[in-house]
Amino acid sequence: MAEVAAIILAAGRSSRYREAGGLEPTKLLALLDGEPLVRRVAQAAVASRARPVIVVVGHESERVAKALEGLPLQIVFNEAFASGMASSLKAGIAAAPPDAAGALILLGDMPLVTARLLDAVIAGFAQSPGTLAALPTFNGRRGNPVLLSREFFAAAKRLSGDEGARGLLASLPEGAVAEVAVNDEAAIIDIDTPQAMEAAKGVLRP
Repeated sequence: MAEVAAIILAAGRSSRYREAGGLEPTKLLALLDGEPLVRRVAQAAVASRARPVIVVVGHESERVAKALEGLPLQIVFNEAFASGMASSLKAGIAAAPPDAAGALILLGDMPLVTARLLDAVIAGFAQSPGTLAALPTFNGRRGNPVLLSREFFAAAKRLSGDEGARGLLASLPEGAVAEVAVNDEAAIIDIDTPQAMEAAKGVLRP
């Protein structure tokens, strides 16, 4: 199986989270089960088949990088992080190895993702030759992370503002995206507010 890089987008300003009462300077540093959100995502990526693991930082970059200390990953600073998600996606793709078959785009605020989920998306992509992307679905709903093939990198580099990988997929013809059905709610859970954090804690409970 050709290698797929993992790109974790962790540069955002968390404006919605803080406006909703979040006390941390970025939601990525908020603790879930004793660990920062971004570290939980990174640990899942490191435990998966994806190589290398690249984390794009921007807002509060030093604190986010410190939360990732000790993990075998590459940190890339996005100077244009304030312009929106597209700049971070482009920075991550630029850092991917030239021989990578694709890149798995992870959001730093989806702390319940597991290596098993990531590997399922990678396997689904590998088993669907000719597709430009792959993503998980839970109960018929598209989720994250999204895997972009190398052939789709050029289109990703044309994005601007707050456009992300999901927006690219809407323009693709039927059959160009491999949908991987998973029995894992983590594919659709992200943390935008302190209230969402409390809901995630409930999902963690046995």
